[in-house]
Amino acid sequence: MGKPNLCSDGRMIYVQKTMALSQSAKDRSDPFADVLATLGTRSVRGTSLDASGEWAVAFDGRRRFKFVAVTRGRCWLLLPDHAPEALVEGDIVLLTDTRYVVASDPALKPIDGTPLYASPGHDAVRLATGDETALIGGGSGFAVGSADFVLDALPTFMRVDRASATAGSVAATLESLRTEVAQAALGGSLVTERLAEILVIAAVRVFVAASPTTSVGWITALADPKIGKALRLMHADIAYRWTVPRLASEVGMSRSAFTQRFTERVGRPPLDYLIHWRMVLGQQKLKDGHTVAAVATAVGYSSQSAFSHAFRRALGRTPRSDPA
Repeated sequence: MGKPNLCSDGRMIYVQKTMALSQSAKDRSDPFADVLATLGTRSVRGTSLDASGEWAVAFDGRRRFKFVAVTRGRCWLLLPDHAPEALVEGDIVLLTDTRYVVASDPALKPIDGTPLYASPGHDAVRLATGDETALIGGGSGFAVGSADFVLDALPTFMRVDRASATAGSVAATLESLRTEVAQAALGGSLVTERLAEILVIAAVRVFVAASPTTSVGWITALADPKIGKALRLMHADIAYRWTVPRLASEVGMSRSAFTQRFTERVGRPPLDYLIHWRMVLGQQKLKDGHTVAAVATAVGYSSQSAFSHAFRRALGRTPRSDPA
């Protein structure tokens, strides 16, 4: 609801907040970048593994994006409840919340790979003396409590199709990353972190472009012309008093058809998604030190109490309490 204003006769009226962004700005809105920037995305350092002979290395599952790319030779990727994946030079896989093993043979018992990279600056590991297989890894993590909104919209395992139209950008970024890791130049660790983050985003683009229309999740729904536009509108002006009729009108659909299609593609109804993102966004702003009143206004609530009620209903606690 908008802010109250007095008429000349003393009656109280409410004026709905108008959208402040131009149509071109809304069309250029990038919800994926918006979410990554808002949720405290941080780079996971770029690492490399050179191996020969018989080898197998296991890594634990963490709530983050993680990519594994084969830059030379071949190997196997093993995931829980998943058939072994044969990887060859040029293959890239994107992982989320899962344990995984890379190995020369899927039958080998793996060693724990985490201690190999535990010390700062230990970004390159060599197993045995040869280098018949070379891998590069890296990715992006999130601030505590923020990962679910992104990772729940993606599968645990994604394979980048090298034949896809957008795979060229992934290959180019991977080549730059491979060169940077190999030369160990001044500022190399910072560059590899940034390139690793870019590679993850590029890989997600490929995945979204190749996803079938039956895929569920707000990230893949961005590729749907109608639903993607609705998501961009909401993210471009999160505080606007969106309604289903208004969103349906903006994307040229009937209310019922829009609601059904949005729910099928995103996994929740339009206004439920909007409220969910407002609460995630509000939670992050509170962590950044903003007052409850300021956050309430920023995410579209007319009062602190209205925001607090919605926050408690969505997250099971008050805005002032610490997350569990």
